[in-house]
Amino acid sequence: MNTYFDELDTLSSDEREFRLFSNLPQQLGEAVQRIPLLAKHLEGCDVSSVVDRSTLQKLPVLRKETLMEFQRQDPPFGGFVDLEGIQGGRVFMSPGPVWEPQVSGLDPWQAARCLHAVGIRAGDIVHNAFSYHLTPGGFILDEGAKALGCIVFPAGVGNTEAQVEALVQLSASAYIGTPDFLQSLLNRAAEVQQSLPKLKRALVSGGALFPNMRQAYLDQGIHVQQAYATADLGVIAYETSTDNQIHPGMVVNEHLIVEIVRPGTGEPLAVDQVGELVVTRLHPDYPLVRFATGDLSKLLPEASPCGRTQMRLAGWMGRADQRTKVKGMFVDPQQIDDIRRAHPEIQAARLIVGRKNDMDTMTLHVKTDLADDVINLQAIEDSVKSILKIKGEVVNTNTPFANDGLVIEDTRDFES
Repeated sequence: MNTYFDELDTLSSDEREFRLFSNLPQQLGEAVQRIPLLAKHLEGCDVSSVVDRSTLQKLPVLRKETLMEFQRQDPPFGGFVDLEGIQGGRVFMSPGPVWEPQVSGLDPWQAARCLHAVGIRAGDIVHNAFSYHLTPGGFILDEGAKALGCIVFPAGVGNTEAQVEALVQLSASAYIGTPDFLQSLLNRAAEVQQSLPKLKRALVSGGALFPNMRQAYLDQGIHVQQAYATADLGVIAYETSTDNQIHPGMVVNEHLIVEIVRPGTGEPLAVDQVGELVVTRLHPDYPLVRFATGDLSKLLPEASPCGRTQMRLAGWMGRADQRTKVKGMFVDPQQIDDIRRAHPEIQAARLIVGRKNDMDTMTLHVKTDLADDVINLQAIEDSVKSILKIKGEVVNTNTPFANDGLVIEDTRDFES
């Protein structure tokens, strides 16, 4: 089995930087000619002078809120997409909402490399349990697996019993999805006394993979690695291993320029300093220049022991804002405010995200002057499901919340 996906995995740092930046002025110049709103965003910047990281850092950071505002003014893409380039593709709606195109080309979200790193190969039957509904999650890995030559079962989410039957009947050798749902499938298989001897590898994302969970999967013969991906950018980084031993951090995907900046600014931070992850990806259909992910991470000081020479991230270390991922879906403070405004009896609201039985939990605490037997908690729970797209419990309280500015409080312990 080939360890590396291609020769890019082992390029020297100097050669990789040369490849990333040698054509950057031309790529940026063509992009601003083709995409008027990108030209407006970069107005006053000399893109022909962007030849290295220091000159790239002179360009403005593009934040998701800014992109969303552009999209509201000029739906659906805010003028940031070459519409001719995405003909024959798909368009997705992510929480916000943010409208995202499927760009052209084989493996448009660059997922094949991370699937290869976990040991998935051509001919493998891959059970893809990421959602194919509204958001691009399922398609990101689906396209990558097909580019590798895999056979993909588009399972999506839910209907655990049918999914277990599919795993058994198809003898799937690999799972793609959230860590939590893999556990749900294994639990259900045990309940119906079905074994999954062919299932040996899993690539998970969209939720925390706690050390005890990883070990539990390994005890059942399933080697699990994580990928870090976003709907906007595709796969940004991924875990690697040698002889099933996971190496620290995540290797950055090729063809991306990654920076760590001080949150809320474009100021670069040194290696080992925690800051906001900013990514440049210059696909001709949808070029994103210094796009702020809102996620916190840091660069690790050395290359991975696996032999891949691309820089490493420490992985996801939280949000620069309070936007939080729960059960594979982002929840935004604005959405909590939407729930509050939908129910005039709610004076204040705080979402508590936790962890129980290796599953994410979500409880919306609402402050009202009403007694529990008067307030319609079911109506609020219905709004939670409608607005957040996931179920959550609602708790009524008459006690004011702490004056700490939190709308979403994440109590999960990512170290245990």
